[in-house]
Amino acid sequence: MTEAPTKPHAVALRPTAPPATKKAAQKSTRRRSRELALQGLYEWLLSGEQASVIDAHVREREGFDRCDAAHFEMLLHGCINEAATIDQALARHVDRPTGLLSPIEHGVLMIGAYELTHCVDIPYRVVINEAVELAKVFGGTDGHKYVNGVIDKTAADLRPAEVEAARAARR
Repeated sequence: MTEAPTKPHAVALRPTAPPATKKAAQKSTRRRSRELALQGLYEWLLSGEQASVIDAHVREREGFDRCDAAHFEMLLHGCINEAATIDQALARHVDRPTGLLSPIEHGVLMIGAYELTHCVDIPYRVVINEAVELAKVFGGTDGHKYVNGVIDKTAADLRPAEVEAARAARR
């Protein structure tokens, strides 16, 4: 008799790099919500579990109380609900199908694209910076460079007026 395969469950991602300074260790509630949303997206990308189940897993983690719960919920559920649309926005700027990206890079790019689309109160440069920081902390060695390029190009598509105004101001 063979055993049925089991689904992965509640995987807590651990940072791959320690904080550079004490100040870096004191994260904003928004940054913490992005980290937790990334962990939830990682679980979703690997298991395909329902968003409500993943949400419950993440909320049980130590330190959840130090995040912006509303932002976390918006990111996790928004990215999962709009995954096809987000992947379509990213497709022009990735070098392979999004399903072949590492789950960390894919999750970070999803969060960045979602924030560019739905969080217009967050400047696009902040969205890029936060995505790069997530990739540096949780991703592979040079994943942050890839994330930076893709989100920068995606920002030009999703927020053309803001990006052009910022570029004109630098000239």
